[in-house]
Amino acid sequence: MIGLGLGGYEPDLYHDPAVAFRIQVAADEQLIPEHRHRKGQLILALRGAITCEVENAMWMVPPQYAVWIPGQVPHSNRATPNAGLCFLFIEPGEAAMPARCCTLKISPLVRELILSLAERDGAGREQPATQRLIQVLFDELPQQPQEQLQLPVSAHPKIRLMADTMAAEPAQWQTLGQWASHFAMSERNLARLVVKETGLSFRRWRHQLQLILALQLLVRGQAVQQVAQALGYDSTTAFITMFRKGLGQTPGRYLSALTTSSR
Repeated sequence: MIGLGLGGYEPDLYHDPAVAFRIQVAADEQLIPEHRHRKGQLILALRGAITCEVENAMWMVPPQYAVWIPGQVPHSNRATPNAGLCFLFIEPGEAAMPARCCTLKISPLVRELILSLAERDGAGREQPATQRLIQVLFDELPQQPQEQLQLPVSAHPKIRLMADTMAAEPAQWQTLGQWASHFAMSERNLARLVVKETGLSFRRWRHQLQLILALQLLVRGQAVQQVAQALGYDSTTAFITMFRKGLGQTPGRYLSALTTSSR
């Protein structure tokens, strides 16, 4: 990961309280393999989206959201083509950030503070004005609300296969019965396994995966009807109902809110 638009900055070698970098992802989808670093990292999506796999969970980061990854936590990232991101590295102990990975809804103020910090070069980071900006950021950042935009995955081979296959072919793998038949086990036993490994029922787990996939497709510009079909819904209305139940708004309103202030 180091060197991806960071101008040679090595997060583990410096002790700056906070350093930010604005990243433009290449046209091809950008995969950053699993890695870790001493500093905590906030990945803010400005345009497009990024999916992070952390601690046996998949975290979706659409525009105006960020994923917080504490220091020393292994993670991998996959951004949508031409995504615009901002990486914020925070020295351990400098800010009262969560101890576990989470998705944060970023306010316009915090977003602008991070972007302003990303414009400061090495000399600018030492200026008193920059230190005051960082202090305001550290006051505001821990207050950002957490959002449930993650999918528990587990390292169990059956759960991993289900997640990977349903993500690749969501319209083809819809039911618990299909998977129970595939694994030659009863639906009851498979349902228990899903709850044990993910903490969610199969239905809730599948819906959470569908929400993540839906956001990825919507951010890439697909129409609501196209997304509903891609996920295997018989009607667009049924998909909208599922989306509203999960995220509190229709897909159109949710996407409009995401893209209004993105730049």
